[in-house]
Amino acid sequence: MKKGLVQNLSVNAGQLIINQLLGLGIFYVLSTGLDKNSFGQINLVLAILLSVFNILSFGMDQMVVKKIAGGRDTSSVLSIYLVHVLISGLIFYGLILAGSVFFHNRNELYSLLLLIGIGKLMIFFSTPFKQAANGMERFRLMAYMSVISNLVRCSGLIILAILHHLSLHNVIFIFIGGDIIELVFCVYLFNHSTKIPVTLKWDSAGYKKLLLESLPQTGVVLITSALARFDWIFIGFMVSAVKLAEYSFAYKIFEISTLPLLAIAPLLIPRFTKLFQSADIRVGELKFLVRMEMILAAFTGLLLNLCWSPVIDRITSGKYGLINIKTIFILSLCLPVLYLNNFLWTVYFAQGRLKMILISFILTFLVNVLGDILLIPFFKNEGAAFAFLAACIVQSVYYLKQGTFPELKSVWQPLIPCTLCALVSGFLSRALFPDSWLVLPAAILVYLGLLFVSTQLRISDGKSLRRLFN
Repeated sequence: MKKGLVQNLSVNAGQLIINQLLGLGIFYVLSTGLDKNSFGQINLVLAILLSVFNILSFGMDQMVVKKIAGGRDTSSVLSIYLVHVLISGLIFYGLILAGSVFFHNRNELYSLLLLIGIGKLMIFFSTPFKQAANGMERFRLMAYMSVISNLVRCSGLIILAILHHLSLHNVIFIFIGGDIIELVFCVYLFNHSTKIPVTLKWDSAGYKKLLLESLPQTGVVLITSALARFDWIFIGFMVSAVKLAEYSFAYKIFEISTLPLLAIAPLLIPRFTKLFQSADIRVGELKFLVRMEMILAAFTGLLLNLCWSPVIDRITSGKYGLINIKTIFILSLCLPVLYLNNFLWTVYFAQGRLKMILISFILTFLVNVLGDILLIPFFKNEGAAFAFLAACIVQSVYYLKQGTFPELKSVWQPLIPCTLCALVSGFLSRALFPDSWLVLPAAILVYLGLLFVSTQLRISDGKSLRRLFN
């Protein structure tokens, strides 16, 4: 068990690091090689397509992981979900394609939606194979399937940049090609590695049952999809593509900073599902896990703020660094809250409390949308970041009030001291060493010292960490 968990975490973290580096390469080439207006338009289209295809999953993707992890027949579950994505994906793209026939005077944004939509449709078709691999805890297989598209896109864009042929038309061609290759690769690799036949068999009873079980999660997906990119879409349509380019750059780096969370999260669903089916819940180890996550999240936010302007302004020639410094500070405050919310969501999802999760996401969505509508017109990107922070905090408060185990209602407590330790160490190091390379190492040392003083980090934690992996 220990060896399996460590290997799975290593593999998942490895593919996430590779994917994030490739994604960062793609983002960097596009942000520096294209003008802000074109870059903003691409991000607006990607935000729309990401939201739509997440909604079209109906929450079945996570239910597929849970069912396969719980011992259901992988072939039948995969077949049901494959039929769903094929039907829903083709209907959606057929609708936007039909729109191009009726609206002859379509603008550049609509043309981008049609073209990039082809590639995202292929990514959507490949989703069932990744979720099946996740449910089977075949994380090495999932890693191979997850990196191919970004590898093709990043390599292609770098070649275009070197050859000075980076244009909006060529970028779209690379995007579509990478996504199609991912679909072909996923089908072949899944069939070859698992020996599970990929079949398309209509099972009306099985589909209806999966759909009904996923209905509460469908609402969650609907809300989270809108929540994830509503600010992008609102900024793109109500402010400008240029401001969206700036905000999307900051948000992308913020997403990359959640890499440790992305590495942990997929491992928790199957493990928590099995854990809450047993009598031994081990609440103490769960609380220890949250405390370690808070330490890591606050530390990530500290590094993000200290390195932001010097690094980003240097690599983007001043385009996205200083102008985003307030935005990235507000977003970095969300990191500990996101870790806490992911932990609590996984606990409740493993317990099957989907209706409660749906209500939490409705509240979160309403707070975020209201905040965007009120703040973005006046504060633009900083307003969007603050609305997101407020929404995350509301979700945490609601989750904590719904706790099943009284012992877990205090898991939020490490969030405040860890965040304060990071803030104090950041401000203090900048005051002591202004414009010096000593700022970063000084901040790290002060942060660690404050963690020990506040007892958030203890000598005995090494033993507890080894016990957690065992």
